[in-house]
Amino acid sequence: MTTSPQAMTSTGFADGSLIDEQRIEGDENPVTTNGPSIGSEEVASAPRTRTETDSLGSLEVPAEVYWGIHTARALDNFPITRRAIFNYPDLIAALARVKQAAARANRDIGVLSAEKAEIIDRVCEEIVAGRLHDQFVVGVIQGGAGTSTNMNTNEVIANRGLELMGHPRGDYSELHPIDDVNRSQSTNDVYPTAIKLAMVFSLLRLLAEHRLLADSFAAKGREFRGILKVGRTQLQDAVPMTLGQEFNGFATTLREDFDRLSEVVPWLNEINLGATAIGTGITADPRYAEAVRLHLVELTGIDMETAPDLIEATADAGIFMTLSGTLKRAAVKLSKICNDLRLISSGPQAGFGEINLPPRQAGSSIMPGKVNPVIPEVVNQVAFSVIGADATVTAAAEAGQLQLNAFEPVIAHSILQSLAWMTNACRTLRVNCVDGITANTLRLSQQVGSSVGVVTALTPYIGYAASATLAHTALTTNASIAELVVEAGLMSQEDVERVLSPERLSGIAAVTDSIAIVTDRPEESDRE
Repeated sequence: MTTSPQAMTSTGFADGSLIDEQRIEGDENPVTTNGPSIGSEEVASAPRTRTETDSLGSLEVPAEVYWGIHTARALDNFPITRRAIFNYPDLIAALARVKQAAARANRDIGVLSAEKAEIIDRVCEEIVAGRLHDQFVVGVIQGGAGTSTNMNTNEVIANRGLELMGHPRGDYSELHPIDDVNRSQSTNDVYPTAIKLAMVFSLLRLLAEHRLLADSFAAKGREFRGILKVGRTQLQDAVPMTLGQEFNGFATTLREDFDRLSEVVPWLNEINLGATAIGTGITADPRYAEAVRLHLVELTGIDMETAPDLIEATADAGIFMTLSGTLKRAAVKLSKICNDLRLISSGPQAGFGEINLPPRQAGSSIMPGKVNPVIPEVVNQVAFSVIGADATVTAAAEAGQLQLNAFEPVIAHSILQSLAWMTNACRTLRVNCVDGITANTLRLSQQVGSSVGVVTALTPYIGYAASATLAHTALTTNASIAELVVEAGLMSQEDVERVLSPERLSGIAAVTDSIAIVTDRPEESDRE
């Protein structure tokens, strides 16, 4: 998979900004939030309309908007989430790139005039640059397998194109949403290709933030490499380790998920453009599929391949389950890391108190001085959402019938939301939490010094039975293990210090030299 500067520009992060720009903000009302974004000098004091006609009849459409009758019907039919597709700029950019590639391909094979192709191309560039996004007003959850989204796109491009040509909006005899903008296409190959491309854009952004977060944990691992702490299993004291090892473990698990997510990208790059309705390619010239693929690769800088079986590719939603499942894995593991951060920072007086998270805001409206781990908490909640979204994607993929899955809109919404939220979660965890974590060295030193877990390191030298006896004594008397071993004559002070050094306890230094094992143990003398 290759990514060119054009691809980076098309997703809106060519300036180096890595925070996700997906505007998933809540319940926007698409009917009241649309409005002209280009060449809009109309006075809004008196509402004006234009009449448009489709196969169902005629309808009045607001004169100033760039969408048309098919979009207007969708607004009436799908008042579900009230979340318009303009909240997904990656999807809008992907739709524009598909339409742009289609126009160029149709021009090349001689089924669209060069003039119309140039106008469509020009409008698509405006959309990729961020203009006209407020005209993509249909609800993201819709019936029709994405037809309303495709028609919203066709109408916006056609009406803006008419404006550039000097014709009034709605004068489709000069540039038609279906005959020209949608030439050689069907929703059933445009929509899945566009949502896959949008997912690649979003996934690349997530991978960039994911890598930075892993690097941040690795940096903390280096910073904390010499600080001993008590390791725990089943929430019980186990054996010593370093705080650096713990943070390096966080970095490693994130890097594993980075690799798994990266492996999904090539699978998303298999497209079905040219399949048209069900994969037979009806209404499309046989040369179209390869021509549109080549133009889409050129426009995005992303390697794409036409599926070898277009009928299978049009009906199959398996790649969406793969991406969603891999994303869920990454979210679950990130959430587990946040659980650990909340636990080892708990306190500050009555909890573990091993690390200090940056104080981000006052934690209580009633308890003065309380500060909560709000950043790990919000990342936990993102993970819960991703887990739920994966269940939705699974159900939607299973529910498809015959030659098409009609439920790709909810699949697109679920995955694009998860990608956006995960990207933002990785960034806020890094910037607002991990980079500012400090170690509570005094507390850690006290815990290691009084931990009976260190006795495990002595068992090769004094035996398990003696170690268990000393552990019990230490627990009941709060005495130091090291002192008890020396007092019992089991090892010298020097040897105890060598065995219990941070390097040996944490496994950083291999145990290559020998320490004399005391054979004249008290219990053996008593037996004699």
